[in-house]
Amino acid sequence: MQGLSSYDAWILTLGTEVVQGRVINTNASYLGRRLTLLGFRVVGNVSLIDDVNIIAKYITIILDEKPSVIVTTGGLGPTYDDRTLEAIAKALNKELVLNSDAFNMVKKKYETRNLPLTEERIKMAYLPNGGIAIPNPIGTAPGCWLEIENSIIVSLPGVPQEMEAMWESWVEPRIRLIGPPVRVAEILLKIIGVPESSLAPIIKNVLKQSPSEVYIKSHPKGEELGKPVIELYIMSSNRDRERAVEIAENIANRILDSIRKGFEASIEILYRNIT
Repeated sequence: MQGLSSYDAWILTLGTEVVQGRVINTNASYLGRRLTLLGFRVVGNVSLIDDVNIIAKYITIILDEKPSVIVTTGGLGPTYDDRTLEAIAKALNKELVLNSDAFNMVKKKYETRNLPLTEERIKMAYLPNGGIAIPNPIGTAPGCWLEIENSIIVSLPGVPQEMEAMWESWVEPRIRLIGPPVRVAEILLKIIGVPESSLAPIIKNVLKQSPSEVYIKSHPKGEELGKPVIELYIMSSNRDRERAVEIAENIANRILDSIRKGFEASIEILYRNIT
């Protein structure tokens, strides 16, 4: 796959424990952030229980939208309810097959621990036909990279440390090569003394005069010494790094100029970031 026809992305965080609130869903925020900084438009994040039919149904619905990337986390382990790849195979009308690379990964993990290859452990080496095994440097369950027409489905374990290590070492370098050729500039401001309702028309006016690749979001953070505190996030993307920075800085300055004209506010730049 040389490139993608669109740059929409979906995240599916799978696991009954996640849906029931017994586990905090940090995977969605991590992946949403990483994909956004790669230039993808993250359209949605869905959390689902460990049910093959439900997972397959949602994957089918999402694939109808022709996203460039779907990332799933969870459900790759040896237990009876780890059935994510079975659900993906069902959605795509593919067979689950014993993948030789995945099998060797699993076998090596258990050999180093002097543990036998049980049926449950070998189960982790079954991938949808055509899938590529993703190495797991921390845990035992391999991930899966599967290309379907113009979409890629990436399946990773639900354990955050494993998922993050696999994403950063194996998945992201490949996604970056086929993703949008853009650079992202970010600015985060802390504004004290301006109610969000008063900031809203300023942001609206600035957005009207800004390129479509600009995103601005205000986040109320309570009060400080009786004054409202808002964190204002500004993001600009562009093929040219310097242009992305220029646009973000220009927008920040226009917003700050408007604030200073109408309010006695305290303003702090929390960070600037360029990818």
